[in-house]
Amino acid sequence: MGRRHMLGPPGTLNTITPCAACKLLRRRCAQECPFSPYFSPHEPQKFASVHKVFGASNVSKMLMEVAECSRADAANSLVYEANVRLRDPVYGCMGAISALQQQVQSLQSELNVLRGEILKYKLREAANINMNNMNNMNMNMNMLPASSHHVPMLPSNSVAVSIAAPPPPPPPPPLPLTSSNSSSSIYYQQRDPNNYTRISSDDNISYFG
Repeated sequence: MGRRHMLGPPGTLNTITPCAACKLLRRRCAQECPFSPYFSPHEPQKFASVHKVFGASNVSKMLMEVAECSRADAANSLVYEANVRLRDPVYGCMGAISALQQQVQSLQSELNVLRGEILKYKLREAANINMNNMNNMNMNMNMLPASSHHVPMLPSNSVAVSIAAPPPPPPPPPLPLTSSNSSSSIYYQQRDPNNYTRISSDDNISYFG
């Protein structure tokens, strides 16, 4: 039996038309063709872009290095990158990424400005509400009778309570006076003139012959 390719909606099989890669390369599409599940013959421009940018052999190697469950996403990524590279040969995907980042930054700046305006509006509205409340309160106070604004006075027969100041503290007691004679008597000792030793001429010993 010949090879079978998945085409169109799931469940439909094609045993005649080769895949877009084999059709472009003008070769026989084998049953184990690595491009057949990912490049439909109904969209030949996808593989044409990939082949022009990366080359058929490089695309086959990259698909084989990826797990089978992720090969469809890898093929779509290669197609997108090839189309962007053809539109912008210098920057390629980086140019698209930079443009998207600049767009995000611009939108973020606009969002911050709008948030600031909303905050100003809320603060202004709150200030107006407070001002209206104060005006209403003043109007209500003005509508009250005049007697309600005064503090009631005490009756004439009320007893006035006075608080007496505390008495001053008593003066300190005077210090005792000490006599100067008593202090001087401590350091002064009376001498007796009779205590001096009497030296007489008879008591002298002649040391010279």
